[in-house]
Amino acid sequence: MNRKSRILLLGALIAASLFLLTAVVLMGRVSTPGPGAVAPPAAAAKTTFPGLASAEGEPDLPGLRTTRPSPGQILQVQGAFDDRLEFEGLAFDGQAATGSVKVTSDVSDLLELQVLAGFYDDSGNLLGTARFVHHLGAEDHGHSGPSDDGEEFNIPVPAELKPRAVSAAVGVPVLVNE
Repeated sequence: MNRKSRILLLGALIAASLFLLTAVVLMGRVSTPGPGAVAPPAAAAKTTFPGLASAEGEPDLPGLRTTRPSPGQILQVQGAFDDRLEFEGLAFDGQAATGSVKVTSDVSDLLELQVLAGFYDDSGNLLGTARFVHHLGAEDHGHSGPSDDGEEFNIPVPAELKPRAVSAAVGVPVLVNE
């Protein structure tokens, strides 16, 4: 092989390598979503655990179905987070269940909180439920950092239950803090 053939062969190899490198880089840019792009649902990770049913609906408190408050009374029902919080100033006036939840486990920001209220008739039978939801950063929860006074809640009795609701019970099915 003479010098001219070697130079042509080397040039062809360099050109082919550059072409291949350019194609790989361009294809990578096409398939990579840009900033803020949402991956298509088919690309999302899917995980299954045999025998484990997916959660459906809102979190519940089984104690709401078994407690029987007397007329005018408001009770606290047991929840998974009772060791990390305290209820203060619980009240029921026939229109709403009110009070505050103070996180006692630490002093970090409260990220998520749900207070679930059950409303009962004069025989102590559960009529229905309503909930208060706190999301950190939501418009109506503009405070920053943990609150020394706790998170105040007001859970109105649903309109269809008002004529018969004479007592209430509350508990916390969701608590997330840093």
